[in-house]
Amino acid sequence: YSRFIPREELGAFAAWHPDTLNAELEPAAAAAPPAEAAAPPAQVAAARQAGYQDGYRDGLVALDSFKQSFAMQMTTQLGQLVQSFHTQIDALEQQMAQAVAQAAVMLARRVVRAEVHAHPEQVAELATQAVNAVLQSARQIRVLVHPEDHALVASGAAEALQSRGARLLPHPDVARGGCIVESDLGRIDASIDIRWREAAATLGSELPWHDDEAPRP
Repeated sequence: YSRFIPREELGAFAAWHPDTLNAELEPAAAAAPPAEAAAPPAQVAAARQAGYQDGYRDGLVALDSFKQSFAMQMTTQLGQLVQSFHTQIDALEQQMAQAVAQAAVMLARRVVRAEVHAHPEQVAELATQAVNAVLQSARQIRVLVHPEDHALVASGAAEALQSRGARLLPHPDVARGGCIVESDLGRIDASIDIRWREAAATLGSELPWHDDEAPRP
């Protein structure tokens, strides 16, 4: 299209310059909303204080929970420790009681041995009691004693032996201080080791009369 347009037909116009675009854009930029202003220092301080209080409160809650959990754990551990302590004390008391009883039995055996050695004539009283314990209907009564006790029993228990028609015989297998009475109705073992075993059993001990004798099962 090559038609020339007269000035009269153009109407109002203005010449264009490069700065014209910037001038048109400046009003739009001015019309943009202003940036948000920074919060006042008081609000920042209040927010920090609130955050500090929330964190402090949460810390106290966590600390209280830890204290309760720790207390429960320590209570359980202390309870187990106390129970273990009581168990050990009970076991120790039993061991001590057994040791004391054993010492008492050993002391009693020493005393009895010393008594038998110091007063061997007591075997005559024992033989008398054993003969009298035999039933009146018994016959063929024999009293066996250690050879070294024969004379003591013969003189000290003569009346009991004669009244029952008993025979006094020495026997090396009978320990000193004891005797064995045999008859057609049975046997009475009044040997020192048997009597000692019965006495020790009342104290819960199996300590034998002879040191080289093994305790009975």
